Amino acid sequence: MTSNQKGRLIGAIFGLVFVLVNAGALPPAVGIPLRVLAIATFMGLFTALRRVRVSRTGGDGSAPRTFGRGYRLVVAAEVVAGLAGIVVINDLLHTPQAPGAWITLVVGLHFFGLAVVWRMPAIHRLAAAMSVCGAAGLVLAACGASAAVIAVVAGIAPGALLLGAVWSSIRAEREPESEREPESKSTSEREPERHGTPA
Repeated sequence: MTSNQKGRLIGAIFGLVFVLVNAGALPPAVGIPLRVLAIATFMGLFTALRRVRVSRTGGDGSAPRTFGRGYRLVVAAEVVAGLAGIVVINDLLHTPQAPGAWITLVVGLHFFGLAVVWRMPAIHRLAAAMSVCGAAGLVLAACGASAAVIAVVAGIAPGALLLGAVWSSIRAEREPESEREPESKSTSEREPERHGTPA
């Protein structure tokens, strides 16, 4: 498994954890099916990741080290910000429903850093979507929304975004291979026409 595949696997694991943890705030009739669906999705992604050939290069054709110094700095900042925020939320703001949303916001923001470090601009979309979910969860917590509502907005939705992003990246890797044959056929079909046209 390449470092690119490992990065996607980590994303899928976080997506699974987001759903499994936050589904506990929902009624069992909803939470249990969500957990089953998340596990089934993760298993499908894991199988697909082991089969697909992934690119080792970044968006500009270079090959950044996926887990190099830049990655470690981004993750370190994420951990510090996450822990500091939880302390402030629990000890100073006394908002017990907010830590999960704060974690989602921090994870979303850390993807902006990874997009730069890995030279993958597409990750900015995931970063923005998750950051919005986290920020919305914080607002809901401040307004006294129920744990279930916050869990859906700042936990389950971001988990689905992560799983969906990994799935989309796998499909993007497969599409060029599946499109090669039709392109080559259409090219060969056009050959006689070009040769048969008078100069």
